[in-house]
Amino acid sequence: MTYIEPAEVTRERVRAGDPAAFAGLYEENARAVYNHALRLTGSWSEAEDVMSDTFLTAWRVRETVEPEGGSLTPWLFGIATHKAHNVNRGLRRKLAFLARSPEPRPVEDFADETAGRIDDARRLAVVHDTLRQLRRQDREVIALCVAAGLDYQQAAEALNIPVGTVRSRLSRARNRLARLSAAPVRDGRVEPDGTDGEVKSEAAFAALFLQEETR
Repeated sequence: MTYIEPAEVTRERVRAGDPAAFAGLYEENARAVYNHALRLTGSWSEAEDVMSDTFLTAWRVRETVEPEGGSLTPWLFGIATHKAHNVNRGLRRKLAFLARSPEPRPVEDFADETAGRIDDARRLAVVHDTLRQLRRQDREVIALCVAAGLDYQQAAEALNIPVGTVRSRLSRARNRLARLSAAPVRDGRVEPDGTDGEVKSEAAFAALFLQEETR
């Protein structure tokens, strides 16, 4: 029979800086944190950085963990959400700088990139481009509740907001996505093959959004 450590014991061990407890926390949550970061940043490399920074920050602030409570996953998601927001804000500053800079010299076209990786990038671009049309707060809630599978209470813990606020933001985000998912793609943005320039339904969009990165 597999022993399942009570959440309070795990919390106490993490608060005390137990390396084994923290290693277990990483093993249990690293992939989920990475996928959450990927949904919010739209970049594999940025998601890797966010994941690493999340666990480094979690280690530094481990003493802030409440002694009582359930799983520490919402706590980690809260840190990751904040890190992803900082990454996106930094990216906007970089893009503004590049827009004012001289055009760079052409670089080599990597023709040997696999078709599968290109399709993955296209799917990720569609998902992230659609999510970017939501308010940041709504985007974070739908990423936590719909994709990561947190319940209202856990999402509220992750974002440090009331449960009622989670419910209202999630409802608003779902309504917005339902409208966006049936609308034609604008500005010539790339769609996956077979969509004919449209994400035809909320179900089609959800299938893209909920797909876990498994590379």
